Amino acid sequence: MSKHKILVVDDEHLIRWSLEQNLKKQGYEVLTAASGEDALKIVREDAPDLMLLDVQLPGINGLDVLQKVKELEADTIIIMVTALGVLETVVKAMRMGAYDYINKPFNLDELGIVIRKALETSELKKEVAHLRSQQTGKYGIENIIGHSRHMKNVLSMVEKIAKSDASTVLVQGESGTGKELVAKAIHYESARVDRPFMAINCAAVPETLLESELMGHERGAFTDAKMQKKGLFELADGGTIFLDEIGDMEPGMQAKLLRVLEERSFRRIGGTKDIQVDVRIISATNKDLLKAIEEKTFRNDLYYRLQVIPIYLPALRERREDILPLTDHFIASFNQEFGKHVQGVSKMAEKFLIEYSWPGNIRELKNVIERAIILENEETLLLEHLPQEIVAKTGGAAGPLNFRVPAEGIDIEEVERELIRQALEIAEGNQSKAAKLLTLGIDAFRYRMKKFGFL
Repeated sequence: MSKHKILVVDDEHLIRWSLEQNLKKQGYEVLTAASGEDALKIVREDAPDLMLLDVQLPGINGLDVLQKVKELEADTIIIMVTALGVLETVVKAMRMGAYDYINKPFNLDELGIVIRKALETSELKKEVAHLRSQQTGKYGIENIIGHSRHMKNVLSMVEKIAKSDASTVLVQGESGTGKELVAKAIHYESARVDRPFMAINCAAVPETLLESELMGHERGAFTDAKMQKKGLFELADGGTIFLDEIGDMEPGMQAKLLRVLEERSFRRIGGTKDIQVDVRIISATNKDLLKAIEEKTFRNDLYYRLQVIPIYLPALRERREDILPLTDHFIASFNQEFGKHVQGVSKMAEKFLIEYSWPGNIRELKNVIERAIILENEETLLLEHLPQEIVAKTGGAAGPLNFRVPAEGIDIEEVERELIRQALEIAEGNQSKAAKLLTLGIDAFRYRMKKFGFL
């Protein structure tokens, strides 16, 4: 890792020299300037990580230098060096973006601690900003594949919701359709992006624990509550909370959630104080909530609170024009992850991918492509690389095996000829692969090819 670069700006030579020697011993690269003008020239050319900036300078004073540096290099940390009795100047410097200040005469050990803390804080902020940028890039709207009319409507709605102040959204759709991906897109495209995105699966947590996870608890609220715990609503304040599988929430917890939605406040378990929160609540379910209301397993009033803005995600079989773009997306992603160089899918494999019903939706397609790329080493994914259930359950794969022998009989030779033809079509002319599809040796297969005029 490269050394941190520190610029010392002071008009007193002895102070500059003393700080330079001390900071070099601590492993820093040190630059010095005797005036504000010299300091700004160095900032333009060398962009230091941190500045020790004296307030009283000849020519341009320290506050003016501070302002110009923040315009030139906003990430540069500035620690003001002041004489005692100039509190008003210090307050102004902090408002202008100075990180901290030290008084003259200063203790070099204490100064070293302030510098280390400042640099550590800066590195942490940069790391958080980098991670947030990665998350935004990963979960932004542009990463949701949708060329079909259904998905274009969904993406348009997601964009509008993200830019709005809508605080309650309900996402419905079958398992594997990408409900959490939509929830994250709403969050990361919104003004709440700098605040947390907290998610919980309501079906995976028992009711007794779910309240504690969502609302938190006070110390001593129950036997194992040895310390205070903040719940997800509190932790997500200013951001977004994603309640997955909301249709599986127990009735008792539904009533408590309804109160949070109505009042935007809650109490920790064992608490006596109402805690106000500003969170966007996105719920998701694969259940028919209206049917659940009829069956008395879901509260009618909670449903209407949740579905202020409803989004319905279509099943993959309802948006078949998205299957091949999604396939290409997953191939590119897994190529990068596993160091492979798969170029695409054969025409026959494409046909079967499009015709398959995909009961597991996008999640199932992703798993199929991941498995094929891990196990196969060819540049093109062929039909034989797909799971047998896709081939078996797709109508176009059937051929003569799907009909009964007609009453008038049939020529067995014609059946055999058709099987050879289909095997060659599926294997795209590769005789070894076609032979394997019919569990024949290569010689036996070639004999039949000659017999029926394919050679």
